[in-house]
Amino acid sequence: MTGLESFTTDLLHTSAGDLSITFLGHASLLMVFNGKNIFVDPFGKVADYSSLPKADIIFSTHEHFDHLDPQALAAIRTPQTIMVLNPAGANQVGGGITMQNGDKQTVAGLQVEAIPAYNLVHKREDGQPFHPKGVGNGYILTFGDKRLYLAGDTENIPEMKALKKIDIAFLPMNLPYTMTPEMVADAAKSFRPAILYPYHFGATDVSRLVDLLKAEKGIEVRIRKLA
Repeated sequence: MTGLESFTTDLLHTSAGDLSITFLGHASLLMVFNGKNIFVDPFGKVADYSSLPKADIIFSTHEHFDHLDPQALAAIRTPQTIMVLNPAGANQVGGGITMQNGDKQTVAGLQVEAIPAYNLVHKREDGQPFHPKGVGNGYILTFGDKRLYLAGDTENIPEMKALKKIDIAFLPMNLPYTMTPEMVADAAKSFRPAILYPYHFGATDVSRLVDLLKAEKGIEVRIRKLA
């Protein structure tokens, strides 16, 4: 028993081996590639992390508690675990690799690019964006011949719409903090991922996104339990 029995897992083929993606919920994922357990944005509300495999790599897009949960982190992190964080997250956790927007690194054999993640439209009552520019990261991870984009908490910003050759994309729809279905559809039509997973979508109606993209050949929208 691995603690994963109640979750859905997709298997994707790459030129360097199979990539499995387990959908833990919210923005939290577990990917397994070439024997490495790769966690994304650990959040203890969606899973009992003490029952999950130990992490070889952990990616945190930003420092908010639902993307960098100290208790979940403590359950899967070992002295050998490699953490990749934005600067504010690194200040909270310590001991990881810090990546800023635009950085590129090779992490345990994976090519990693840090992509900006921020709000243009959705703001707090004081007028500040929920996610200011230059703080959070999205990440592009390269698995063999496949490029996977984890957008983090962001809107359909110009940097996203300019992306090229994205095979798999995770785009957030958690209102009011990230994108509407219309924003996600706009972004998807711009950079055209082969597979699109809406994630971190809260109570947003995912069927609206499916409807908006139903005429777009070449973009497969996959709905998984990631509210």
